[in-house]
Amino acid sequence: MSYATNADIEERLGTATYIELTDDTGSGQPDEDKVTEARLAAEAEIDSYLGRRFAVPIDVGGQPGLVAMLKRLTLDLAEYRLRMRRPPVTKDARLQCDAALLWLSRAANAEVALPTIVELPSNSGLGPAAETVGGERVLTGDGWEAV
Repeated sequence: MSYATNADIEERLGTATYIELTDDTGSGQPDEDKVTEARLAAEAEIDSYLGRRFAVPIDVGGQPGLVAMLKRLTLDLAEYRLRMRRPPVTKDARLQCDAALLWLSRAANAEVALPTIVELPSNSGLGPAAETVGGERVLTGDGWEAV
């Protein structure tokens, strides 16, 4: 499942910049393989962060806020990757990338919440965080007692 498309990247950059950042042969045409590579790498990076908490790729169905957030993060990271092909990278692109990575790090550490309508499934590959067995125990004046 993709969080953005190559067409979204072209719209973000504008056609002239889209071509400039990917046309290595001077053909005047964009190299869609290079755009796809940057987009897939951005999506994989997003999944590498969010996969610490959630099943990835994230199912965004019926969640417009989540769709918008993941699309923006993908575009920020993909734009940075494409601009790295033709240095120097603009200050704005660098700041957007840094902000995206900071937000992803905070999301992975449960410091911020994803804009979801329904709870996202956990990454079952991580196993349970903790399990308890037996009855509940409480601390009383005399020590621990089973309830």
